[in-house]
Amino acid sequence: MLSHAVYFSLKDRSPAAVKALVSACETHLTGHPGTVSFSVGTVAACDRHVNDRDFDVALAIVFDSHAAHDAYQTAERHMQFIAEQATNWAKVRVFDADVASHHPPA
Repeated sequence: MLSHAVYFSLKDRSPAAVKALVSACETHLTGHPGTVSFSVGTVAACDRHVNDRDFDVALAIVFDSHAAHDAYQTAERHMQFIAEQATNWAKVRVFDADVASHHPPA
């Protein structure tokens, strides 16, 4: 599986702009083939010295394969999301990682 984590820092950091990006993620980035899990949210109120708080919206999608991730990258809805939202991005950081599914013992 591949974990695709994206951290968006916005030019307009207003609550309305943050909410709009979260909504756009939910509209355009959910339900792609091969998606194992999807989550999107905002920077948490945790303020420990180890927390990186230099973002406004976090997106996390786990795909069942690299092929599913690669298809997502060129999917029409993903491309539409970028076209509609990129003008408000100050910085985007992407972290892709190979992951395995672990289940707690019964």
